[in-house]
Amino acid sequence: MGGAAWRWALRAARLLHGAGGGRAPAVRRGGPGCAPAACTASSAGSASSSSGDEALRDKRARILSRGLPKQKPIEGVKQVVVVASGKGGVGKSTTAVNIALALAASDSAKEVGLLDADIYGPSIPKMMNLKGNPELTPKNLMRPLKNYGIACMSMGFLIEETAPVVWRGLMVMSAVEKLLRQVDWGQLDYLVIDMPPGTGDVQLSVSQNIPIAGAVIVSTPQDVALLDAHKGAEMFRKVHVPVLGLVQNMSVFQCPKCKHETHIFGNDGVKDLAKTLGLDTLGDVPLHMNIRETCDSGQPVVVSQPQSDAMVKIQTFLLPWKDQTIERRKMFLMKLCHCAEWKERQ
Repeated sequence: MGGAAWRWALRAARLLHGAGGGRAPAVRRGGPGCAPAACTASSAGSASSSSGDEALRDKRARILSRGLPKQKPIEGVKQVVVVASGKGGVGKSTTAVNIALALAASDSAKEVGLLDADIYGPSIPKMMNLKGNPELTPKNLMRPLKNYGIACMSMGFLIEETAPVVWRGLMVMSAVEKLLRQVDWGQLDYLVIDMPPGTGDVQLSVSQNIPIAGAVIVSTPQDVALLDAHKGAEMFRKVHVPVLGLVQNMSVFQCPKCKHETHIFGNDGVKDLAKTLGLDTLGDVPLHMNIRETCDSGQPVVVSQPQSDAMVKIQTFLLPWKDQTIERRKMFLMKLCHCAEWKERQ
């Protein structure tokens, strides 16, 4: 069969096959049948496609079977409480520091630690009046620095005070993993984690990799801050971390001379958000110069002014931890989070 005749036969076969006229007749160069090269290529393509689809299904099944990262407790740590905020600059680190100190002050028999998980903007070294590099144990673990009876670890201990951390996400995640797993915390009853602002990689990694007893969300009553606080609370709910409640920081300013109160950032915005989310308002902390000055000087108000109004406010955050029995604590957390299991028990 000549070249022109071969092309015509092949075109006719394709037309017949496309028109639904049954199976297309096989055409072979030089005689009846099909073209070996075309047939072989078609078979190989089908086999390759089928093999590729099967490999893709297997890979997908393997990934899904892994699920979320398995939570592994931090060695020596009984309970972890995270202090978070959606927005930066709302007093989250100040609140975390004073909560840790108040936990220790409420029961001298309890050991408390404080972890600064804000890699880009660590504040704990200054607020806790700590400087220096951690020592290493024989197991190559970092020893926390200690002040006011609180064991502290922060990225700020590993870099110069004014040195910026210019890292991409993977390096930040590696640093967080080291701060969680490569620190010799000893035996702690509570570890308070000062989280970075936002709902990004660090928050997700910490929430999924270690068991967390509860999260405290800090916000000012300002609408812009409340938008992000709402997102922060919803993020913890999505990763199944109990939200203990919200703290309204910088709620009111009282003039030191005339005692007139001014709601600089708005009035009761956090309380309204807590009602919307079905959560408790854990505390209402005023905008007070003493709180700012004591933290800047490395002498937080809980230790430097234990009889102050601010200390009384912060003590209210400790209510979930007064009863130390495991069952009662779990029930309290479920009540705060309005879990179905709690409702069934009622």
